[in-house]
Amino acid sequence: MTMDTAAHETTEDAVAATSNPVANPAADPTAGSLSVRARLVLFLLCAAQFAVALDFSILNIALPTLGRDLHMTQANLQWGMTAFALPSGGFLLLFGRIADRVGRRRIFIVGLSLFTAASVLATLAWSPTVFLAARALQGVGAAAIVPSGMALLTTTFKEGPQRDRALGVMGSLMSLGFTFGMVLGGVLTQTLSWRSTMALNVVMGLLVLVGAPLLLTESRNEVRPRVDVPGAITVTGGLLALIYGLSTAAQAGFGDTSVVAALVAAVVLLTAFVVIEARTAEPLVSLRILRRPTVAFGNLGGLATFSMMSSVVFLGTLYLQQVNGMSPVMTGLVFGVLGVSCAISGTIAPRIVARIGSARTLVAGLVLQAALTAVLLTIGQGSVGAWVFTVAGSLAAVGHLSAIVAYSVTATAGLPDEEQGLATGLVTTTQQVALTVGIPLLSALASARTDSLRTAGHSLARATLGGVRLGLGADAVLVAAFALLVGFGLRRRA
Repeated sequence: MTMDTAAHETTEDAVAATSNPVANPAADPTAGSLSVRARLVLFLLCAAQFAVALDFSILNIALPTLGRDLHMTQANLQWGMTAFALPSGGFLLLFGRIADRVGRRRIFIVGLSLFTAASVLATLAWSPTVFLAARALQGVGAAAIVPSGMALLTTTFKEGPQRDRALGVMGSLMSLGFTFGMVLGGVLTQTLSWRSTMALNVVMGLLVLVGAPLLLTESRNEVRPRVDVPGAITVTGGLLALIYGLSTAAQAGFGDTSVVAALVAAVVLLTAFVVIEARTAEPLVSLRILRRPTVAFGNLGGLATFSMMSSVVFLGTLYLQQVNGMSPVMTGLVFGVLGVSCAISGTIAPRIVARIGSARTLVAGLVLQAALTAVLLTIGQGSVGAWVFTVAGSLAAVGHLSAIVAYSVTATAGLPDEEQGLATGLVTTTQQVALTVGIPLLSALASARTDSLRTAGHSLARATLGGVRLGLGADAVLVAAFALLVGFGLRRRA
């Protein structure tokens, strides 16, 4: 499957870092190579982002067991995911601006502390209310970690081979965290309990908290921006309404009154946000940056690859378990193969970007992802279908990771230092929103098809297969359409 929205990224620390190799851990006389300290900083920041991505997906397979243990109804199980997604996506921009004012290192550590404490509460949860409250607090912590961590990375590693390499590692680990969460979710739930999935976050959070004060240097804007209160209220409310509406639609359908009301509210609030940002002197998001084709179309490509690949993972879980009857552990192992593919391609993608450029790599990655997703339409019941899903899904993951690295580079390249914070803020917002909106959209489509086939008399397995195929088909078409749009937009810019 990431929000720093500053209009100015130049900081006293960053200025000092350019002349002080101790303050700038990425300083290295060899272009693209990283010092030992820089590697430790990169590992630390990636570990935090990995934990957030892992937390987003690790409960997918564990939800049925969790529901039985805490006596949650089937209809309420989706709130195990939604309670995390709402604040993690809704508060990204706001926390990005706060980090600009008070310091990115400070917000990173505060967010990580909240995330870790909330994970303890989720591990010990004794009722649905306590568990969902803990998940919401985890989401708030994630909303602080993601933008501040991404901004710390881009201010630590200068534009060029170093940043490309760092973004490649982070993009790879974020996607790997999402898929690896599926693996661990199945293994830990079946061998220990669902509580162990939450306890893992505690361990990871504590490890990062030990290293953060020692390795990270403070970074903030030299001139602290005012908080755009009307903009913060409208964009946060709009994102919350959008995520709530789409998440609820996966269960209740798009005709549900609460879903319609939430989506209408999202449109109204986000429209008001655009109007406010166009008129305010110090906007939360400067709209002028979106006039840059690299920023606009780069983030559009990121939205496509993240939202649609996460949907492949979700639909694949339904296929492997409900159609082929595979256990949680075996399902997790299949996604582990996809995760390994992500890890390998994440190390290769920066070299491809360096050779053919980020724009071409982005389009090529989207085309490959769309083509291999289309191959998944051939899956059926039985072991052959499972092998097809494993192989084609792994190759689609190669295109996916290439697109992730390329869009991160495209959307942040060629910008002056004072716009880097805003650019990285948009990048991480794109990631988090995409991980939230893709699954509900295609899940609702697949569920409708499954229900239709069940009404027509098909077995549950055959009906589910029909729904999964329709969702995958729509997925492939959407990625291909985005690839054309992004390619056209970036070509016009060139």
